[in-house]
Amino acid sequence: MTAPTTATDVNQPSLQPGAPTGRRLSLPVLMLVIAGALALTSIVRLVTGAHGITNVSQMSTALQLAVPIGLAGLGGLWAERAGVVNIGLEGMLILGTWFGAWAGFQWGPWTGVLMGIVGGALGGLLHAIVTITFNVNHIVSGVAINILALGATRYLAPLAFEGHQGGSAKQSPPVDSLGHFTVPGLSDALESLNDRHWFFVSDIAGLLGGLVTDVSWLTLIAVALIPATWYILWRTPFGLRLRSCGENPVAAESLGVNVYKYKYLAVIISGGLAGLGGVFLSIVANPFYLEGQTSGRGYIGLAAMIFGNWMPGGLAIGAGLFGYTDSLNLRGGSANVHALLLLGALLLVAGAIWLAIRKKYVKAAITVVVGALVFAWYATTDDVPNQVVSATPYVVTLVVLALSAQRLRMPKADGMPYRKGQGK
Repeated sequence: MTAPTTATDVNQPSLQPGAPTGRRLSLPVLMLVIAGALALTSIVRLVTGAHGITNVSQMSTALQLAVPIGLAGLGGLWAERAGVVNIGLEGMLILGTWFGAWAGFQWGPWTGVLMGIVGGALGGLLHAIVTITFNVNHIVSGVAINILALGATRYLAPLAFEGHQGGSAKQSPPVDSLGHFTVPGLSDALESLNDRHWFFVSDIAGLLGGLVTDVSWLTLIAVALIPATWYILWRTPFGLRLRSCGENPVAAESLGVNVYKYKYLAVIISGGLAGLGGVFLSIVANPFYLEGQTSGRGYIGLAAMIFGNWMPGGLAIGAGLFGYTDSLNLRGGSANVHALLLLGALLLVAGAIWLAIRKKYVKAAITVVVGALVFAWYATTDDVPNQVVSATPYVVTLVVLALSAQRLRMPKADGMPYRKGQGK
């Protein structure tokens, strides 16, 4: 049989991605939830006086820190929608940082961007060969790629960077900037409105101000890749075939889909996106490669993808959340995290009420107790230790994944071995 030519040609139930186990939020409801969370944050800001938690600088920093996490998560989404688990995102980020800086300081930043994508894609290609062709366990392959990328860049860095001005065994020479843009007039107006510290309105202004103030061109590209991924994977024949490989590759093969080809393409694209995230770290976030600068962002990107239920929009929200908590390390960390303890306590109480309405009384009681403990921590202290501030992004990662685990639904064939013709 020939492959389907339109997104509606595949009508077999076995090929259609199943619905998540829980009810999916519609866009209006999701926007109301986000608005409610922002209003609650505004209340906390007014009560605690921690105006830094929603100012323009905080939001701008959060956006910058969210980009590499989001790109890594987007890479994971492409691979896993085709049925390949990509634990090697951290290694592909590392390859992107090294290749981007190596090419960038010699031939310019945009050449560095292209080479960083190529470096990450090479990591994706290796992962595809090992997992798809040789059917090696996906987790083992991903961990091996992470180790290999770390060892390779550690070996190559002295050879490539020593002897150049500003270079060393662990750091590249500086790379020229890709350039930034600020929307004239709008940026100043939003910052002025944010400085008035009005309820809700100033918080909205801070959020929007961070999106139009001192933004890198690479950030704009990264943001555009979110809707582009959604459109390609959910609105094109190519995307339907790719997702069918992650749901039921045997059924896809029976309809003429070249499963190996689509898996290879997905994993190579996955590596390229992660490599682009690495480029962001070594050219935009810092104008040089530095050993260890990924700091586990590949794993956090994977967590953001899971939190987003293998969907681009949810992934973007997860990356934004983790980027925001990570930004607390750089801007008023202790005072801001202390204020967010109150926000956490309020959110836990709200969660307990929701659980009680759904008649999950035991879970509601546990949530109330945890909320009370968090509030007690806030009420009996004036700040939090710096170690807590540093650990906040990782704690938030674990808490969010734990709370969202019951509504998750991964592609049915994700991580499962596949051999051509096995359905015959």
